[in-house]
Amino acid sequence: MQKQKKEDILLGLIRDGRPMSRRQRFSLIARLSIPSILAQLSGILMVYIDASMVGSLGAEASASIGLVSTTTWLFNGLCVAIATSFSVQVAHFIGANDTKSAKEVLRQAFFVTGLCSLCLAGIGVGISNPLPEWLGGNEDINAGASSYFAIYALSLPFLQLNYLSGSMLRCSGNMRVPSLLSLLMCILDVVFNMLFIFPTRTLSIGAWQFEMPGAGMGVAGAALGTAVAIFCTSAIMSSFLCFRSSSLAIGKEIGFARGKTRPGFSLFRPQKRCLSRASRIGLPMALERTVMCGAQIMSTVIVAPLGTIAIAANSFAITAESLCYMPGYGISDAATTIVGQSIGAGRYKLTRGFARMTVGLGMAVMTFMGVIMYVAAPQMMGILSPVEEIKQLGAEVLRIEAFAEPMFAAAIVSYGVFVGAGSTLVPSCMNLFSIWAVRLSLAALLAPVLGLRGVWIAMCTELCFRGTIFLIRLFRGRWLKPGHVRLGKHNSRT
Repeated sequence: MQKQKKEDILLGLIRDGRPMSRRQRFSLIARLSIPSILAQLSGILMVYIDASMVGSLGAEASASIGLVSTTTWLFNGLCVAIATSFSVQVAHFIGANDTKSAKEVLRQAFFVTGLCSLCLAGIGVGISNPLPEWLGGNEDINAGASSYFAIYALSLPFLQLNYLSGSMLRCSGNMRVPSLLSLLMCILDVVFNMLFIFPTRTLSIGAWQFEMPGAGMGVAGAALGTAVAIFCTSAIMSSFLCFRSSSLAIGKEIGFARGKTRPGFSLFRPQKRCLSRASRIGLPMALERTVMCGAQIMSTVIVAPLGTIAIAANSFAITAESLCYMPGYGISDAATTIVGQSIGAGRYKLTRGFARMTVGLGMAVMTFMGVIMYVAAPQMMGILSPVEEIKQLGAEVLRIEAFAEPMFAAAIVSYGVFVGAGSTLVPSCMNLFSIWAVRLSLAALLAPVLGLRGVWIAMCTELCFRGTIFLIRLFRGRWLKPGHVRLGKHNSRT
């Protein structure tokens, strides 16, 4: 509790217009970043667990998940964009000490995101059967890929609720609860995967033997185990947000505590002003995620003709690399919170300082992680797959990608800064140009000659280019315009 209290004190300095020393600014960034980094890492650990458990079933099972992984990223990205379009507004209102308006946005967010997630789930289930064939999969892996994606799609409403609740808590300054619940979800994922993926079997621990029950569902079991873990975590996360959050608890206000649910639900009705702001923030992000994931799907189409080993190695290498770049996303979450509240408080000079400090920290952390990835690439791949050809090819492409990590960090954290400022259109266009004009063009040229290595050389080149253009925009400062965020009580303190 003391750590959370210190974070509240430091965020209070922003909201109250008081000066902050460089040490206090760095302390705030670290206190918000570390829990978020741990949450991101626990999420990646969950992916590692899924991949390693499925990898033990063989290359075909691994390729089934790898084939549809980019499409799941597309749906994940849309859920994140929808949640962010409302949580950034909450950060601005909290920064302006207007918790009443922040709660109004939260209530509307529950209604809108719930409706959107149901639509996404319907679309996902509808395309689950033909999707593997569209992506160029062969008959050996298409059935498993279809069942995996269908179960994933059915879990989208709970995934959306989890994203929304976690994003709202983080934007209010509470990083610890989402971090702890992400760890819980990881533990639950292990338990449910063991129950659903494998058949009933006898396990030995030393001289002790016992029968472990199992459903023997294989690839589909991996999706179901993760879905159940998400359901449990989202229920806890949303309950904490509604009833225990220090600044966003809305449970009593909507009548849940007294059982008066009928008048309370009228408070969830979307308002034009809130939807307009959400559209301005979220639509560019949603379009960007759609087109970028479309580009990643195109990358899958480029990789698919290279064979089952290449598909599996590509999927596992992406999973392994995520261990290195997820710290950047954790720092990016902290940047969104701090920049959002600083802008809400009208402190533009302080906002610039926070932006540069968070980007610098992200680049330092991911440079260190890139060195680890280069050195430990064979071991990282060995955890994910027992197949020697997959391990060797995956380690080679990971070492190529290690050189891009510093500039990848610049792009990731800068994007978080721009999102916190509510400036999403230009960064989205920059991302789209980078991945379509640079990555896909190079990948299409290099894949026939260098195979999967050529695809990853193209990826490394594109990430360095993307980081460069994001740094240029960050230091030019055009993303930060006084009056860009209109909250009604907004001022222009420095």
